[in-house]
Amino acid sequence: MCGKVLFSLLILFIFYHDSIDAQKKKETLLSEKVTQMMEWTSKRSIIRMNGDKFRRFVKAPPRNYSVVIMFTALQSHRQCGVCRQADEEFQVLANSWRYSSAFTNKVFFASVDFDEGSDVFQMLNMNSAPTFLHFPAKGKPRKPDNYELQVKGFAAEQLARWVADRTGVQVVIRPPNYAGPLLLGFLLAVIGGLAYLRRNNLEFLFNNNVWAFSALCFVLIMTSGQMWNHIRGPPYAHKNPNTGQISYIHGSSQAQFVAETHIVLLFNAAVTMGIVLLCEAATSDVDIGKRKIMCVVGIALVVLFFSWLLSIFRAKYHGYPYSFLMS
Repeated sequence: MCGKVLFSLLILFIFYHDSIDAQKKKETLLSEKVTQMMEWTSKRSIIRMNGDKFRRFVKAPPRNYSVVIMFTALQSHRQCGVCRQADEEFQVLANSWRYSSAFTNKVFFASVDFDEGSDVFQMLNMNSAPTFLHFPAKGKPRKPDNYELQVKGFAAEQLARWVADRTGVQVVIRPPNYAGPLLLGFLLAVIGGLAYLRRNNLEFLFNNNVWAFSALCFVLIMTSGQMWNHIRGPPYAHKNPNTGQISYIHGSSQAQFVAETHIVLLFNAAVTMGIVLLCEAATSDVDIGKRKIMCVVGIALVVLFFSWLLSIFRAKYHGYPYSFLMS
């Protein structure tokens, strides 16, 4: 009887010792994985993964951190223009999280390119890109962990809301843009000031030039893409995290920056001014010398700024065959 008890105690001791060793190995492995993920994130906000990295750091346990992954196809021969746009917004999201004061080792951002991890696409039965998936710290991804790209779009703000719902992490993407309200307030103040100064004589309200100028400003604002900015909320410009170069013109015809709309608005206004000067030179009663100056300035404005507009068009619509003065 005593021998059976000792034998049982020995078995229990062996099992307990093995479980302690297994727990220590698990904790050591987890610590190594977290340390490695933090090291990669310190170098690049979005960790680039292939099949081996995905299986080791995302698929295989243990894991006490969430991973938000963008599955994409960025190689030029894939011709995925949407992938590049989504990648830029994903970069904004990852950089905002990486450099925020709330950054922790509980959420990481990664990407898997089809040409570097086609086996991962096959493993997940995935046949489209871009796709965003959240891999929770515990368990397998569920339906809400698959981002509804076609419904919500790929703007960084929308992705941040989805990440907050899945992980509880609040990522501040871009500070509020008060340029629109301030501009509207300034315009209303100018109109109010003019109405007050001319309160005894409001005939200017019936002036054709005033209404023509107002209509022209409205047309220039609408044709420059301000409404698209209001709906999509794009960044003002884009800074390449690798080279530090700032781009004010988006390289795709499917998107634009706020700075780009301002540039197009100014160029359109300059071309319009040139046309107005040419019309005035042809119809006004001023002396011939001033009319010649107006004609030369008008032609210069039209030629120069129309050439710049065409160059922007060529930069966005690759393969566009026409140009004028500037390539």
